[in-house]
This record gives sequence, C-alpha cells and structure tokens, in this order.
Amino acid sequence: MKIINDIGIQIPQVYLPKKGTDLTKWAVIACDQFTSQPEYWNEVEKIVGDAPSTLNLTFPEVYLEQAGKAERISNIQTSMRNYMEEGILEPRDGLIYVERTVAGKTRKGIVLCLDLEAYDYNKGSSSLIRATEGTIVDRLPPRMKIREGALLELPHILVLIDDPNRTVIEPLSAATSELEKVYDFDLMLESGHLAGYAVNEDFENQVIEALSGLASPDTFAAKYGIDQNQPVLLFAMGDGNHSLATAKAIWEKMKPQVGMDHPARYALVEIENVHDEGLAFEPIHRVLFDLKKDLFAELAKTFGANFSYKPVASAEEMVQAVDSASGANQAIGLVGGGKPFGVIEIANPSSNLPVGTLQAFLDAFLKEGGAEKVDYVHGEDVTVKLGSQPNNAGFYLPGMDKSDLFKTVILDGALPRKTFSMGEAHEKRFYMEARKIS
Repeated sequence: MKIINDIGIQIPQVYLPKKGTDLTKWAVIACDQFTSQPEYWNEVEKIVGDAPSTLNLTFPEVYLEQAGKAERISNIQTSMRNYMEEGILEPRDGLIYVERTVAGKTRKGIVLCLDLEAYDYNKGSSSLIRATEGTIVDRLPPRMKIREGALLELPHILVLIDDPNRTVIEPLSAATSELEKVYDFDLMLESGHLAGYAVNEDFENQVIEALSGLASPDTFAAKYGIDQNQPVLLFAMGDGNHSLATAKAIWEKMKPQVGMDHPARYALVEIENVHDEGLAFEPIHRVLFDLKKDLFAELAKTFGANFSYKPVASAEEMVQAVDSASGANQAIGLVGGGKPFGVIEIANPSSNLPVGTLQAFLDAFLKEGGAEKVDYVHGEDVTVKLGSQPNNAGFYLPGMDKSDLFKTVILDGALPRKTFSMGEAHEKRFYMEARKIS
C-alpha cells in the first residue's frame, strides 16, 4: 500500500461486501449511538435478521453493561473470520469518495488510512493528527479488548480537515461521472442515503497534492496568524475520538513485537472538510440517571453566588433562552431534577465554554455518588424525554461554531470531552468499509 509519510496517510486496501449483499442490512450506525435507547437496537436486530451485517462485526455500547461481554467479543471475531473465508467481503485498493445524504443535506468525505505514528491523543499534543476533546483513558480498555485479536477494523471515525478553498474533497464531487460507483443505497431507520466511488490514480494524486498544500508550514502559519515554528495540525478528530485512541493504544502495545510495517500502524477513517455545507456541529447534551443527592443544593454549593436559576414555562422557552444567550454569563437548560423546565446561569465561569463548566461539575457530582450515571445524548427531544423521567435530570447545552474548531485546538488544546457532535444521532457514520489489521 502507498504511504505518504509527510502527511501521515496510507492509501488503503478496503474490503466491501460482495455483489448481491443487501447493503441496507449490512450497514449499521456507529456503536456509540442510542446508548440509552435499547429500542433502537432492538429494531436494528429485527431488520438485520440473519443477513450478513456489520451488526455482527461491532459491539453496540448499549450492550456494554450486560452480561456475556466476552462471548459477544468472541462472536464478533468469529464472524469476521467467517465473512472473509466465505468471500462475503472482497478487497479493493484505493481511496473511496463518499457522499452521505440525510435530512436534505449531503456531506462529502474520503476514506483513507491515517498513520498512528503521527497521532498523539495526550493533553498538550502538537502532532499532525490531534484529538479535539479530552480522551478518557479509562474508556479505552473495553474497546481494546474488542480490537485486540480482531481480524478487521470497521471505522465510524470522522476526521476533519480545515480546507476553506475546498481543494481536497470537493474536486471529487465534481468528477463523480468519471469515477466507478462501488455502492449506492438507502440506510436503515430513516438515516438517509450512502454512495461510494472508487478514486482512480489521477484523482488520488490530486488529493495527495492538495493535502500536502494544507500541511505546508507557511500556509498553516498564515492561515491561523501564528509563528511558522508552530507544529502543523492537518487532521483534527471529529467523531470517534476514543476509537482512534484505542487503535493508537494497541499499536503502541504491539509495535515492539511486530515492527513498523504492520497494518495495525494505520487506522481507516473518513476525512471531511469542516467547511462542508452539509456538515453541522450539534451540541451534545447530558442526562443524569437516578439522582441520589439534591442537585440544586450541590449546584448552589459548587458555584455559590455565581449560580442562579430561572424557571421557564416550556422546553421551547428553555431552548430559546439558551440558544440566544449572550454576554459573560453562561446559560444551560435544565429539565427535571425536581423541577419542570428552567435555565441555569453561571457567572465568572471556570471554562471558556458552558460544556466545560458543566462537565467539571458533573464529574465531581458523579464521583461523590450524586447520581447512578450520566449519558451523552443528541437532540432537545431526547434530553427532555429522558430528563423528565422520575429522578433524572437533563442538561441542554448551546452549540459551538464549527469554524472556530481548528484555531481553538491549535491555541488552547483539546476541548472538554463531548463538546460537539457532527450531526444528530441518526446522521452519524454507518459502518460500511472494512480493513484487515492482523
């Protein structure tokens, strides 16, 4: 496989389902979605039945708390081997250009491999490929168990480039008539449509040249108004931060035994342009389950005179107040916790973003046994539905401007974890392509 070290990529060999496979049953959504909505995954199981599917090759996190984890992982690894031996998956060399249409918008991307040697997820990293949010190292071991011993990887990882002049991905969009279409189908459960095209060598060279242009230290320094000695950030994590961190952790563990040419040195991802009109940054909200302590008393104790709370009449009024908030105080919507709807205001906040201020409080609150657990959810409707249930509380957070992402990461480092999401839950990446990693 072709490796371009200076921009940290490899041109992959991917595996796609053979002709005749029902692709609507094959492709399922990222495993970290709908984790508090088991009914979604029950529906997926019904749709898939006994057809070949990535449902059998991945571990939906809704099942992480259930018994039989080791058996599920063993079944995943067996299914991978079976699919390869039975010829359900067939190899294809080269980049794949992807178009995902959902909710009237089309996002464009390129499936390629990133070199894990050029990636560091630790705080303060200055690597070519960087995390955009804090990585929770404790969350890696269960994911490592799934990847260790796996024959294949199936990515839901979306990585961003900052390409305002649209030089890397968009030229492929204009040339689809010249590319071979390799899949084109509707996704299950109203998640839109997915099409993929094989990128020929001429266009592949154009992509490499355009990425090299973005990685030029002069271009980078001029774009962000920074010193030319600042290390270049070419790829910033969008979705799947912990999946890429898992791949990195396993690679570091394996490297001394297998040497630098092993396929596990690379991870398959889809890159997207942060300036793509089809790409929306959505806030990720929080829900506390089974409160054990008085939430309001703890908020007042933590923030003191900086804390205030105003009840509002409806979810709509709460959303409006948070989304239109301006000034130095941070506004966060609250559903439940003993009250119907309201808006929390924090003066003199500890973090630049409301999500950071809230997360610091939630981490301490949970550590002290304030609630059974927290979940990170998409959409006002899910936040209201789950937060309104007895003994729960939902926090509605404002969004962040996607055009600020790269400069914020370059100047301030990683954002608080779960700050933003690329689209709502049903817009997340579906598993489609596979790659051999052992």
